[in-house]
Amino acid sequence: MKLNLPNSAYVNKFIPKSKFYERVTLSAKLQKEFVGKIQRITWKYKLSEETIGISKTENVTEIQIFEVELKEQKIPQNVLKVIDRTIPYQILYIFTYNGNTAYGITLKENNSVQNYYFSEWNDDIHFDFTGIDLEKVYQKLIKAFLADELQKKENFNEIIEHDTKIKTLEKEVATLENRIRKQKQFNRKVETNKELLKKKKELKMLKRNLL
Repeated sequence: MKLNLPNSAYVNKFIPKSKFYERVTLSAKLQKEFVGKIQRITWKYKLSEETIGISKTENVTEIQIFEVELKEQKIPQNVLKVIDRTIPYQILYIFTYNGNTAYGITLKENNSVQNYYFSEWNDDIHFDFTGIDLEKVYQKLIKAFLADELQKKENFNEIIEHDTKIKTLEKEVATLENRIRKQKQFNRKVETNKELLKKKKELKMLKRNLL
């Protein structure tokens, strides 16, 4: 796991899970999930003006990199929301489990989580930590999780909007396909299939517009 960051940004500090319990109120279920799915959280790097010499902006003052050792090979998104509510900065996550590695990043605005992006396990993903300011660095980190065609586009807000539309349609297509498999009545199956074909056409057009 080589991120090519300067030693000045290296923190490597263990964070007790109790630190997160103290700052936000968790339900018993969520606290159990936190304990049951997270083995260890380590603050690996701090990207700031002082540590990497890149100017902050109003929206991005620091970027943290956390390594999260998991107890199973499944990323617990509910737990990440707790971490993000506690830490008032943008976070790049490194997930590890039995020698396997995956990455995730929070799309965060004004300390509010808008979305999460994740790699597949053991994906060869490259992060570029250069930029004119920390906001541009952060945008580059998010773009590393997106399709190659989206990465080539310039306007970051348009990129996120396009990716969100694609993911929404993909979920709708999967839901309709599942509904068709379960439906017994032929006429209902036909109607659902019409809706499915319409959604697939919309999805195809959206993806074609990336080229």
